[in-house]
Amino acid sequence: MKKIFSLVVIGSVLSLVAATAQAQLPGMAIRATIPFDFIVRGRTLPAGSYEIRRVTDESLDLLIRNVDDKHDKAMFGTEPVYMNRIPGKNVLVFNRYGDAYFLSEVETASDQTARELFPSRKERHLQQQMAINLVAPETVTVACN
Repeated sequence: MKKIFSLVVIGSVLSLVAATAQAQLPGMAIRATIPFDFIVRGRTLPAGSYEIRRVTDESLDLLIRNVDDKHDKAMFGTEPVYMNRIPGKNVLVFNRYGDAYFLSEVETASDQTARELFPSRKERHLQQQMAINLVAPETVTVACN
């Protein structure tokens, strides 16, 4: 009985480790349906189904591309951000300024380190305008598949 229990525990741990490693491989993509137009690195991408993947093993660069239109894509640099929780699912985080949505963070399931995008010049300008009016941007999250 102890052997069976040990095998079940070891199998569970190995499958958890494999799932975490798989989510972080550069060839593996996370997918999301984004219901609004949004901006990445100064480029406006239309609403639609997108996939996000790392460019290389060690890279902090990510690539987002529209699944239905290969021309709608952008590569962007990120900075690792430690979170005090481990997300249970993949999530995209957007900053909303009026009608403009800016991709700001990519959270990967089972990874305590999120990927934060550097704000573009346009986003920094909107942040300054809103700060003058004492208004904070709205945070919008989109769950990924």
